[in-house]
Amino acid sequence: MGSHSVETKEIKNIYCIGRNYRLHALELGNEVPESPMVFTKPSHAVAAMDGSTVELPGGVGEVHFELEIVLRVGEGYKPGAPTDEMFDVMTLGLDLTLRDVQSKLKAKGHPWLAAKGFKASAPLGDWIPYPGEAALAETEFTLQRGEEVAQRGCAKDMLFDVTALVRHIEANYGLGPGDLIFTGTPAGVAALRDGETLQAFWGEQKLGACRVALKN
Repeated sequence: MGSHSVETKEIKNIYCIGRNYRLHALELGNEVPESPMVFTKPSHAVAAMDGSTVELPGGVGEVHFELEIVLRVGEGYKPGAPTDEMFDVMTLGLDLTLRDVQSKLKAKGHPWLAAKGFKASAPLGDWIPYPGEAALAETEFTLQRGEEVAQRGCAKDMLFDVTALVRHIEANYGLGPGDLIFTGTPAGVAALRDGETLQAFWGEQKLGACRVALKN
């Protein structure tokens, strides 16, 4: 796995993009958005996909995995700069979701924080150098669940590309060094099972792995 390390203390804001792959939006029965749908996670949600066990809530309904490309804004960030100059490293991460909790919150029109921002809801793999937006769209990423491939995606299939996401976040919320962007998940999300192992691959390179423990 990669050698680049980003400490949790260096992570500032965590912006996440919902429904950025058409088939994922449809598989959950959601409308495809007309502009980027942004929500956030606390920095305390970060956990390491370093082969260790990630403990998750097990008594509040299904916990779904969502594998995503994650980009980190570098120290040399300048507002409005070309996106290829903005990010220093990237990785693959999991946007873990308490799906039953989220469904109840959505029905009431409440924020998603309890479903998306709980502790360890943002496991991150090893960081590798950001290759640029064009190269990003040429590599397939996959989530292996046990011996099976559960999710398969590519940045070229995003509804809103990296440049569009950056411009939207900059204009509406601000963007700066240490901020992360979870760029959305492809189709194939499902409920986790206690004790199973997940592995995240960027092409043939394994960037992260973890074992799941659902605790009541």
